[in-house]
Amino acid sequence: MTARFLTSAALVVTAVVVEGCSGSAPRFTTGGNTSVATTSKAQMHQLAGIASYYSDEFHGRKTSNGETFDMHELTAAHRTLPFNTKVKVTNLENGKSIIVRINDRGPFKDNRVIDVSLEAAKQIGLIGNGTASVRLEILELGLDPR
Repeated sequence: MTARFLTSAALVVTAVVVEGCSGSAPRFTTGGNTSVATTSKAQMHQLAGIASYYSDEFHGRKTSNGETFDMHELTAAHRTLPFNTKVKVTNLENGKSIIVRINDRGPFKDNRVIDVSLEAAKQIGLIGNGTASVRLEILELGLDPR
């Protein structure tokens, strides 16, 4: 890993801890918590919490990064990770995982760490309950030009 990547990753983890659930959201009311696992170097790039999904109501609308939301793509909303960050989302209840790209902000409901698209939710078995305990692994930090 390069020093630049490690520095960027450390800044993201710090932002998640410091920023938590601050900010406003176009889709939801404010609130929510994010936990950061920091017991080892390998876990420094992991977050854990509750995932939910969004679909029909937002399909075709603009996301926070200006793209049009497509519920059939493997994308997700996160409060603080830079746009275009690739994240492996693992459903801790069934072990299924998927890689999504962050292109939106949210979720802004209490105790949620990420909102995934309908397609991602289907692939990790999130549809039945609507939420699940997940582990997020940051695979590649995106460059956020804003």
